[in-house]
Amino acid sequence: MPAFCFCHYAFVKKNTKTIFSCQSCGYQSPKWLGKCPECGAWESLVEEAPPDSAHTVARFSSARSAPVAINQVICDSEERILTGIGEFDRVLGGGLVKGSLVLIGGDPGIGKSTLMLQALHCFAVQKRRVLYVSGEESVRQLSMRGKRLLMQSSHFLVISEIDIDVILSLLESVKPDVVVIDSIQTMFNSDLPSAPGSVSQVREATLRLMLAAKKTGIPMFLVGHVTKEGAIAGPRLLEHMVDTVLYFEGDRNHLFRILRAVKNRFGSTNEIGVFEMRDKGLEEVSNPSAIFLSERPAHAPGSVVTASMEGTRPILIEIQALASSTNLGTPRRTILGLDANRVALLAAVVEKKAGIHLTGHDLFMNVAGGVRTDEPAVDMGIVSAVASSFLDKPVDDSTVVIGEVGLTGEVRAVGQVEARISEASKLGFTRCLMPSSNFKRISEISGIELIGVQSLTEAMEILF
Repeated sequence: MPAFCFCHYAFVKKNTKTIFSCQSCGYQSPKWLGKCPECGAWESLVEEAPPDSAHTVARFSSARSAPVAINQVICDSEERILTGIGEFDRVLGGGLVKGSLVLIGGDPGIGKSTLMLQALHCFAVQKRRVLYVSGEESVRQLSMRGKRLLMQSSHFLVISEIDIDVILSLLESVKPDVVVIDSIQTMFNSDLPSAPGSVSQVREATLRLMLAAKKTGIPMFLVGHVTKEGAIAGPRLLEHMVDTVLYFEGDRNHLFRILRAVKNRFGSTNEIGVFEMRDKGLEEVSNPSAIFLSERPAHAPGSVVTASMEGTRPILIEIQALASSTNLGTPRRTILGLDANRVALLAAVVEKKAGIHLTGHDLFMNVAGGVRTDEPAVDMGIVSAVASSFLDKPVDDSTVVIGEVGLTGEVRAVGQVEARISEASKLGFTRCLMPSSNFKRISEISGIELIGVQSLTEAMEILF
């Protein structure tokens, strides 16, 4: 009898075993830890019941399929659905692919829900049935926002729901053409004992929505919260499961917003979309170069214009630098919108090859307009801005600089230089400093003087 009680006790204890999951990265541990060994987050491990993997596999594996030859797969003639928002379609890779799962993240109040409402309204205007599922707002609140944004259509359906089973049943009964889930962290599966927003709930809800999207061909948008570090909250597995990951960037205290793709199975990840927040919602910015340069000061030391490529689109940006003397032993290096390590490297090149001693100077750098760029083609803009601020001599307002700078002070060639120069010519720039290797291969462009340079020293002599 005692042996039976012991075995029974051991059986019950084994069945009630729990795990501790990190709410930041999804790391699992059999015991509680103060710091996650995977991502380093503190107090992020929460006790959860382990998922019933056998039950999950049995539920999702009921319908088996046989492999087919790739050249025998029949594709639909209409592969992409255009939203009507040009900037949004560009970032998606030319439109929305049927059956795709798109994850969009951003800071609170940045405009994620507004963008989703406007995109669904564009679909509804095309007589497509769309469904907006909100786990954070009531139907009345959605209606009030829709009236403010002038979105009224009988094809636009809204519901306030967090139960994933109810949502999946709605897909079968309503049969929408496009679905938005706002947000994925609020979705709840009654089969799991953990609270909404936990790693297991987010993972299970995303998995079921992904399978539904692939099975029915309905494209879905998932709105995700972000952590204080700027990454999408939840396990990293979430970004691997979806087809496209978009980040909506910008300061909510400023007008401009930038939509950027960090993962896209159906297009490039180099494209960006620029929007401006207005009273009636988000408006596209068709010529972002003119917007970013509209408030550029005239004859200001430390201000230089360069050309950056965002996918297939050239964008002229203003790089600002401020070099000020300091009495501290270690000068400050504050960088916004640029790669801090790249700036430190170029500052050393400027000091060694151009004779500009920055040891006793604080260096502050910024890309005007909240733009972020990290391509090597803007190196000449960085070193020119630093030299201009240090020497207190402005660069000519009609000059744009392009080129990559090497550690030996040479100016290297960059790609798509003709598109960059054409964009500068359209905006009224009359002189362009560029790598000599590009200069030898490029055809003459009317309205702008092209100057090829081989070294940083040669560029400094021309600019100053």
